[in-house]
Amino acid sequence: MASIKGYTLKNGNKRYLFQVYAGLDPQTGKPKRIMKRGFRTKKEATLAANQLELSISQGDFHQESNILFRQVYEQWYQGYINTVRVSTYCRTAGMFENHILPELGNKRIRTITIAQVQRAVNKWFKQATYNYKRWYEYTMAIFDYALKHGYMHGDNPAKMITIPKRKETWGEKPENFWDKQQLAQFFSYIDPKEELEKYTLFRVLAFAGVRRGECLALTWNDVNFSKSTLSINKTLTQGMRGKQIIQPPKTKKGQRVIALDKITLNYLKQWRARQRREYLMLGFNTIQRGQLIFANSNNGFKSLNTPAKWLNKIIKAHNLKKITVHGFRHTSASMLFEAGATIKEVQTRLGHEDAQTTLNIYTHVTKKQDNQAAEKLANYLDF
Repeated sequence: MASIKGYTLKNGNKRYLFQVYAGLDPQTGKPKRIMKRGFRTKKEATLAANQLELSISQGDFHQESNILFRQVYEQWYQGYINTVRVSTYCRTAGMFENHILPELGNKRIRTITIAQVQRAVNKWFKQATYNYKRWYEYTMAIFDYALKHGYMHGDNPAKMITIPKRKETWGEKPENFWDKQQLAQFFSYIDPKEELEKYTLFRVLAFAGVRRGECLALTWNDVNFSKSTLSINKTLTQGMRGKQIIQPPKTKKGQRVIALDKITLNYLKQWRARQRREYLMLGFNTIQRGQLIFANSNNGFKSLNTPAKWLNKIIKAHNLKKITVHGFRHTSASMLFEAGATIKEVQTRLGHEDAQTTLNIYTHVTKKQDNQAAEKLANYLDF
């Protein structure tokens, strides 16, 4: 028998609710009761309660889940964080909080339509050049999770939309690397006597081909001056709420030992000696295990943005071709290829998981080599 009760809203209006017994919960064995509210009259509430009781008695009642998209995401995220690195799940959380949840988060997931997902993706397409595809893929994963857990039924609405595509533009994407002359010109604008740390940092980026995070995580224990090698075994990245943390390299092959040239080693030696003097004046003893090669004034990690600030200031002051800090890694690979290194050698030095990654990123170099190969063949055949 349904229980009908009246209640008063904050504005003084009267409303009615009912509770109906819906049998025993198969998991707990405890009684299940369904409550619905918001009826304007007692008669409306009674009629709805009678219809629900009839539906339950005939065995065709299915209680819809009213779980929100945000709640499904929160459940999915708890499993997701066990499958990826800290920096990855922190970035993913940012994508949801800044882009996905503002569009879909407060909607009951079973009610979200194809049109609503399409509008969200269209909006993301206008906001971002490439990231919108990743936001869409994560959105699709949440709907898949909801389907598997019975929070919704039917098809994944995200799979029914039309993915926006960028129109093809004439010309190639600007290359994020310098040639030999451009690199030499850049270094000519840094005085190694006045700015030894800055010079040394960019020298390591360019000649070792390491990633920004790998460079800023380096300690003096990673440099073997007798063997002329540099050990890459960690990387500096961002964790929750922007906190900088240390993680293993990006891939298994990212953990590597690479050879260093004598000039780069010499600048590292000079910087080690100067660092000891300068930081002792700041109250830090840098003759200790785990001492960072490139540290801030508090002898902690430099900001991940520091190399870019240094780089952009030099580029702007001297009107150089614009590249990013990661462009030094591209430049290093380009120079290796032009110096005659093989794909395998470049792959190993840069710590790529497979050779295809190296080829995909540095197609501009292989194109140039292909042109050279064509000329060599024509010269050899000579007819």
